[in-house]
Amino acid sequence: MTRIIPIAPLTAQAFAPFGDVLEVSGAPDKIINQGQCGRYHDRAVLDFDDGRAGISLFDANPRALPYQLDMVERHPQGSQAFIPMTHQPFLVIVAPDEDGIPGRPQAFVTQPGQAVNYHRDTWHGVLTPLHAPGLFAVVDRIGDGPNLQEHWFDTPYEVRMP
Repeated sequence: MTRIIPIAPLTAQAFAPFGDVLEVSGAPDKIINQGQCGRYHDRAVLDFDDGRAGISLFDANPRALPYQLDMVERHPQGSQAFIPMTHQPFLVIVAPDEDGIPGRPQAFVTQPGQAVNYHRDTWHGVLTPLHAPGLFAVVDRIGDGPNLQEHWFDTPYEVRMP
């Protein structure tokens, strides 16, 4: 039996239990750079145990829909932001925590200009661009100690457009 997860548009309200949607919306918080730039200030909650924030670049292979979801992961020592370096959509998969294991996953697709920041300890799918190049800036915790937990589903899910 196939377990299906429909893909929904990514909105700040739907994603709030899992993290922050980073996007330009509404009026900027401040106008800077001689009046030529709107600053949308402090759009993500970066949360780390000991260690520090670092910026890495990821170059991920694009995936196709329908997508088979067989594993999710989480980072107990820090949040993790994925900021696309192109204007292509990517797939965002999250799941609530249910007594230390992931509950039923949810899937979202981004719009151009959107990024996500997963809160600490949020179950999420791996980086899943839908088009090449899959180039992302990632802001996450750099430090010692284990910061990755994986959960493999006994029966995979199929993620697809409704």
